[in-house]
Formats: sequence, structure tokens, C-alpha cells
Amino acid sequence: QVQLVESGGGLVQAGGSLRLSCAASGSIFSINAMGWYRQAPGKQREFVASITSTAGTNYADSVKGRFAISRDNAKNTVYLQMNSLKPEDTAVYYCRVVTSREYWGQGTQVTVSS
Repeated sequence: QVQLVESGGGLVQAGGSLRLSCAASGSIFSINAMGWYRQAPGKQREFVASITSTAGTNYADSVKGRFAISRDNAKNTVYLQMNSLKPEDTAVYYCRVVTSREYWGQGTQVTVSS
């Protein structure tokens, strides 16, 4: 089993920044992709960003140029640096880690006020 612990969410004004972290622990042999998704009230969960084991990245169009995903393989941790935040970025952000199966974090709330 793999456990994911997310941190870094909170309340920020529009234009501000936040950095999310997701640390994986447990029976980890190798981590393939790591990523972030989000779910706003009344909406479906959507893809935000992902990073492969070789540091290849992918972003949703809505966050390109504002968000940056990175990972520390030694710490089994993935980060999401969020800059120039907008009210529409308000959502619960979930970490996803893929080993031989996928695991999801518990979610962390990000609220951007206008």
C-alpha cells in the first residue's frame, strides 16, 4: 500500500501564489507518473498537470504558463507551484501517483479570492 499526504493549500488573493506538496510513503518500489487533478464545486474532477519518471511534464491549457510541476524522486514527493492564481482555480486539488496501480491523495483545498 502507498499513502499520500498532501499539504500547501489555503486561501490566497487573486494574483497570488501557493505551492502544493504530495509525499508518498509505504510500499513503494518505483513511481511512474505523478500528477495533480482538481475538482471545483459542482464540476467533475479535471487534470491539472503531470510529470513522468524522466521529468517529462504535461499541463492543462488553463494552467500553462502559470503552474509548474516538479518532483523529488529521493523524497517520493511531487510539487505544484501555482502562480498568478485566479478565482477559477478555486478547487480541491488531488495528488495522483502511479506505481503498479494508481493512488489518490485526500485532497487539499485551494481558494482564490477576487
